[in-house]
Amino acid sequence: FFFSSRRRHTRFRNVTGVQTCALPILKVSEILTVKGNILFTVTPETALLDAIDTMSEKDISSLVVMQWGALVGLLSSREVMKAVHSNRGSVAGTVGEHMDREMLTISPDTEVNEVRRVMLERHARYVPVIDGKVLLGVMSFYDVAKAVFEEQSFENKMLKAYIRDWPSETTEE
Repeated sequence: FFFSSRRRHTRFRNVTGVQTCALPILKVSEILTVKGNILFTVTPETALLDAIDTMSEKDISSLVVMQWGALVGLLSSREVMKAVHSNRGSVAGTVGEHMDREMLTISPDTEVNEVRRVMLERHARYVPVIDGKVLLGVMSFYDVAKAVFEEQSFENKMLKAYIRDWPSETTEE
């Protein structure tokens, strides 16, 4: 999954300047391929309580808000908590009244390190992935962290194998 032949690679050089290995650069599209394409959506007119019920039943923390086939917002547990707080404990109202309308979006060609940086800067937990006007999925901070962890684990194994198989130096006198 992580190492398709289409990926760009980062090259490393050892102290002598000799290229030692190439590590692939992970893209959002690769994570979406592994993650799958299940996506839960609501409309702005959906009652907030119905959206909360869906989030609870599906054990998810965000819903994509669509209207006439276009992405118009995102409702996450953060917006739900703000709504409960502003309504003094009530979950009255619609999704459209409480959704995030200015959410960050990314393309499938975005590099995961860029996604990680932007999510940290903007405190975004969920980011819709858009290709043109087509919604492909949602990346969560968990998805990014898991992918980075798996890639770093692979790199760690490769580096350990490289060190283990280091050619022995012969001393010539």
